[in-house]
Amino acid sequence: MSDSNTIPNTSRRSFLKLAGIGGTAFYLGVFYSDDASANVINPDLPAASKIEMNAWIIIEESGKVTLVDHRAEMGQGSFHSVPQIIAEELEVDLKDINVIFAQGSKKYGGQITGGSSTIRGSYKNLLKLSATAREMLITAAAGIWAVPANECFAQSGAIIHKPSGKSLHYGQLAEKASKLPTPTDVKLKKRADYKLIGKGIRRIDTPLKTNGKAIFGLDKRIDGMLFAAVERNPRLRGKLVSFDAAETLKIPGVKKVFKIQMQVHSTLRDGVAVVADNSWAALQGKKALKVVWDDSGFEHLSSPEIAKRKLDLLQKEEGLIVKKEGDPSKIIAAATKKLDVVYETPYQSHYAMEPVNCIAHYQDTKIEIWGPLQAPDWMQQHISKTFSLPAESVIVNMTFLGGGFGRKAFTDYCHEAVVISKEIKKPVQIVWSREDDATQGPFRPGVSYRGEGVIENGEIAALKFRMAGQNIDHWMSDKRGKPNGSTTEGFLAPYFESIKNISFSDIPFETPIPVLWWRSVYASTNGFAYESFMDEMAHEAKADPLDFRRKYLKEPRVQILIDKMEEVSGWKSRKKNEGYGVAITECFDSTVGQIVKVSKKRTGGIKIDKVWAVMDCGWYVNPDIIEAQIEGSIIMGLGAAAFHEMTFTDGMADKKNFYEYNMPRIYDMPEMEVHIIDNDADAGGVGEPALPPFAPALTNAIFDLTGTRIRKLPFNMDEVS
Repeated sequence: MSDSNTIPNTSRRSFLKLAGIGGTAFYLGVFYSDDASANVINPDLPAASKIEMNAWIIIEESGKVTLVDHRAEMGQGSFHSVPQIIAEELEVDLKDINVIFAQGSKKYGGQITGGSSTIRGSYKNLLKLSATAREMLITAAAGIWAVPANECFAQSGAIIHKPSGKSLHYGQLAEKASKLPTPTDVKLKKRADYKLIGKGIRRIDTPLKTNGKAIFGLDKRIDGMLFAAVERNPRLRGKLVSFDAAETLKIPGVKKVFKIQMQVHSTLRDGVAVVADNSWAALQGKKALKVVWDDSGFEHLSSPEIAKRKLDLLQKEEGLIVKKEGDPSKIIAAATKKLDVVYETPYQSHYAMEPVNCIAHYQDTKIEIWGPLQAPDWMQQHISKTFSLPAESVIVNMTFLGGGFGRKAFTDYCHEAVVISKEIKKPVQIVWSREDDATQGPFRPGVSYRGEGVIENGEIAALKFRMAGQNIDHWMSDKRGKPNGSTTEGFLAPYFESIKNISFSDIPFETPIPVLWWRSVYASTNGFAYESFMDEMAHEAKADPLDFRRKYLKEPRVQILIDKMEEVSGWKSRKKNEGYGVAITECFDSTVGQIVKVSKKRTGGIKIDKVWAVMDCGWYVNPDIIEAQIEGSIIMGLGAAAFHEMTFTDGMADKKNFYEYNMPRIYDMPEMEVHIIDNDADAGGVGEPALPPFAPALTNAIFDLTGTRIRKLPFNMDEVS
């Protein structure tokens, strides 16, 4: 496979003349029309000169097959899964193909690697595209041999004539196939006939990542590149008064020091850039700066005050209604006995293993960018708008990402690199230190919840939730005054059909702390509150927690998932002194149920014995990748539940590195058992949906064992008794 990360930039009239690839190659792509519908087309048609599209499959005369991955690869498996889909219908061997990253372009219909959307958002088009290419190659071969097309079949990158055994490899057919009309209705394989899809095939990016050939953002180098580090105001809204660079300029390698402003949502963050010959000199120069900030005119909040404000709001405000059935408030007000509890979840930092970085080269008529970018098309659009250049003049190249979790879909660090390059008139790599990455944010918002409920005759008579936490939409766009549309995220839709009196509301809450998506977004906090409270309602009803959920989750697919959870965990045969907890959440079109088993340690505290996870994600590609993603989600969920949080003092982030922001270690890992439900439903997400149910399943298990309810995260498992 190639070490290349990108394909050359294309234009409307030169689609078939990509630099470095033969002009007579066979290309197929997907064209996204103005109404966002996708049409598989042959780019050699006359209409191709008038439309914007991108290649997914490139077959050269030599027989080389290149598959284009339109999404970022940050560990979740896109670099393998997208080619695995294409290779299935195209009938090529994964070991024989070249995989490259696409450049940023809206022509792919959206390249954001987030919302667990890579497979579920594109697999149908990719299957159709690959089958279209296969059928055109078969037609081309049949024409050369003057035989019926139905006597020919595709296998391992070649077309074979079954009666005679004659064969032609795809390269020999590329030019002829490229001139054929595109079939309008190709036949896709049945699931039972898949050779690759649904199989646990070893990832094609693993060798690159173990032999050092994979190019991550921090590895990337271009000719003439300098390095930059930036001392930024530790409070987002503060302003630069002055700086003294005398000591910085004494450091060998430091070239220039100047003020910059980086766009963070709709705010400009002040900073001082240090540009040097190497990253070490830039970082050391940054440490030597003497900077005076003006932090007046906005609040400098600390974590205790933030928590108190949210709790006060939950007691005083009804909030903005997001969803409501019946009249739960009336029933709760009239009840003689009710549940009324509060759950608290903290702010979190992303802490991807590879800190934020980006290379930019600003030129008068063109800007080119390289780096670990979770949303290359967003970067292209943002830079195009901000620097007043046509989108086609902003070239965005992806590298591998050393983790992202939503942080690297944001545009601030990309914008910062371009600002610096424009100032120095040379290409530059901006390098964030671990401390920069940890403390500058944006962060996952900490959210608090109030749950109220009434049980009558063992049934849910009323259920009411209110949430108070920063709304990411208020930072991303002007939506103040509107409720948080993610208030019900993570809560299963069938509950709304079976619970007659239920409501969710959002209480607006603002601070100067910048917030952003974090793996599974609001489901990561909602899931803890909603599934913990469902467990409390089950206890109030004196019902088995899993049976209680089964009663209200009547949708057939969820019933099958619950059956599987019960079967694999031995739920019905659990012993009296064992702690078992359950939680079921839904996000990004996938449902995940988890059961956690805990026990008491001899030295005090709680240990996790085992986690059973069952996922219904519909159609899927690679079970091994799914298992890895579920396990990774559980580990990340464990960290957020019992190890780390981001706290603030006087408006500044406290936890600056791993020695303060503790991560789970290998000896903290429980045994995990993963099960995937097989069905014919449309594909759902995989990378994020398994995170939300872990925390409530864990705390529900602790209650089952000890009788102690944990309603505030994070908590220390060694202190639970």
